[in-house]
Amino acid sequence: MVLYFTGTGNSTYVAEKIAEITGDVLFSMTDKIRENSGENIVSEKALVFVTPTYGWRIPRVVEEWIMKVDFPENSRAYFIMTCGDGIGNAGAYLDKLCRKKGFAYMGCAEIVMPENYVAMFPVPGEDEALSLVRNADPVIRKTAERIRAGMPLPVRKPSFAGKLESGIVNDLFYKFFVKADKFYTESSCNGCGRCTRVCPMNNIRLVNEKPHWGDACTHCMACICGCPQKAIEYGKKSKGKPRYHCPL
Repeated sequence: MVLYFTGTGNSTYVAEKIAEITGDVLFSMTDKIRENSGENIVSEKALVFVTPTYGWRIPRVVEEWIMKVDFPENSRAYFIMTCGDGIGNAGAYLDKLCRKKGFAYMGCAEIVMPENYVAMFPVPGEDEALSLVRNADPVIRKTAERIRAGMPLPVRKPSFAGKLESGIVNDLFYKFFVKADKFYTESSCNGCGRCTRVCPMNNIRLVNEKPHWGDACTHCMACICGCPQKAIEYGKKSKGKPRYHCPL
């Protein structure tokens, strides 16, 4: 089973490619998190978790969902992380997660995809994004073939910087940056409500046909990148940046 969480489509793209090669079924963690569903998961095959990288680890909301859901005992668990530059020491934390859940940890793969974090980093234009996705295809295929063969994913020794990124920097990232208070709309907002529907946290509601954000944001960028009018901004950080959604 290939389980994925996504904000702007990168992890959906990777999950679909892996499922196509391995012959596995797709399962949207995004939908279940949005529904606040903790229903049990039944799968005779390995579990393949595909997620974006938030602060050099898997999103905390995904880790929390995994912890509350019952899975088959002794499941083999693979993790595939899409990222803009790297995943730091994420593997060490995933190993700990697997030991808590009773999974056999089969490793973690890093798939470099276009950056979508318009709240902090530069975002590629359409042509560059398409090139990055195409460049990721061979890595996705190689990873999927190892999963299909039941092989563990290669272990990469993290650098000292990577350990810091997934440790103290991750903690600081969630404490100081993962907030929704800087989101706002320009006058071009037409109140279509798409942002309320794509938010995996149910954190947006319309008030007088304008979106208002609560305090449960996970910074997936689904709202700002999915707005048809490009009317949502994040303080001054998003000004003038492309809005990214996986082009394939």
